[in-house]
Amino acid sequence: MALATGTIRMRDIPVVWHIVWDATLTFVALIVISLLLDEAGFFHHAALVITRAAGGSGKKLFFFIILLGAAISAVFANDGAALLLTPIVLALLLRMKISRHGALAFIIATGFIADTASLPFMISNLVNIIVARYFHLPFDRYAAVMIPVDLISILATALALWILFGRHLALHPHAEELPDPRSVIRDPVVFRAGIPVLVGVLVAYFATARLHLPAFVIMSAAAGLLLLLAARRPAPGGRSPIDVAKVLREAPWQIVLFSLSMYLVVYGLKNAGLTDHLARLLDAIGADGVTASSVGMGFLAAFLSSVMNNLPAVLVGTLAIHQAVHLTEPARQAMIYANIVGCDLGPKLTPIGSLATLLWLHVLEKKGEKIGWGPYIRTGFLLTPPILLAALLALAGILNLLPLPTLPSGPPAP
Repeated sequence: MALATGTIRMRDIPVVWHIVWDATLTFVALIVISLLLDEAGFFHHAALVITRAAGGSGKKLFFFIILLGAAISAVFANDGAALLLTPIVLALLLRMKISRHGALAFIIATGFIADTASLPFMISNLVNIIVARYFHLPFDRYAAVMIPVDLISILATALALWILFGRHLALHPHAEELPDPRSVIRDPVVFRAGIPVLVGVLVAYFATARLHLPAFVIMSAAAGLLLLLAARRPAPGGRSPIDVAKVLREAPWQIVLFSLSMYLVVYGLKNAGLTDHLARLLDAIGADGVTASSVGMGFLAAFLSSVMNNLPAVLVGTLAIHQAVHLTEPARQAMIYANIVGCDLGPKLTPIGSLATLLWLHVLEKKGEKIGWGPYIRTGFLLTPPILLAALLALAGILNLLPLPTLPSGPPAP
């Protein structure tokens, strides 16, 4: 429809594909890795280990679940965390006979931490990859800024969740009824390869940070290695091997066309003048310095994400920053990072804000745990603004301390 009405033109297609191809294909490779490790029992094992470590304390288990969710979100992206951890947590809660209110606390924590802890690495969120690629942010520079912001976001999330749900956690789950963690390992070879492969991925990203190597190159190599390990015949000990064909079928290949199509429509908004208006607003905000730039851009990105989903919102914000011509370099960089923070955390205001939230709600509904829009939005508006503000103030403080290398203004023409 956008092509037919002239909002976008055929020559816009390679421009948009040049912006989104790396993020989109990296996301597919990351989900393939997540699905392989899930089939091997990697995440179920981790959940059982931390449940036993909690020693029957609901309060300890609550914080352990938050930390596990943060770790999965950092390495497997927010969508992977929502998709993989949610059913495992639900199964644990069912076996431990936790009260309804207590179970809701764990469910909300699992859903929120998937997004609020998706800041530390470029690969932690599709949003991060798009912005980092557009503005040529090296992996190490990105991590130096965002790891501290992510830690503040995790702490703020844990504190906000505790204030809201802590009174429901004075319980004693029946951890002794859970199976031995080793019993859920379905493929020992892929299971044991999980951590070395993930460490190798992060080392490779840091080592090649200044080469501007596409993120997809490293992530697809890791996915290929795990696929080769999973496809061997026969599996050790007579166990059933991972169904590689099933994993590849379940990979989100449709997101390639979805991503290109969605961002073309967003690019049409840019052609129609939306980002020009936003650019003038950003010029005005940026005149007040780094802190105002961080907070103003972050909350603007959060609002856009909550009403139109963070995937289109991040490109709208990115194009607007690119078109803002009166920003100082410190204000511009503050807005670049704040756009990421706002589009990672801000979507929690509404159920449609991020793909991770939609996946989380879908998994819950399939398991018979439906959360309505009213209760969700009330919870989102209680939790999200203070967490987002804490993260944005932390970002401003870090950028005021770190030296700021000049970044290119945008991607080269395809």
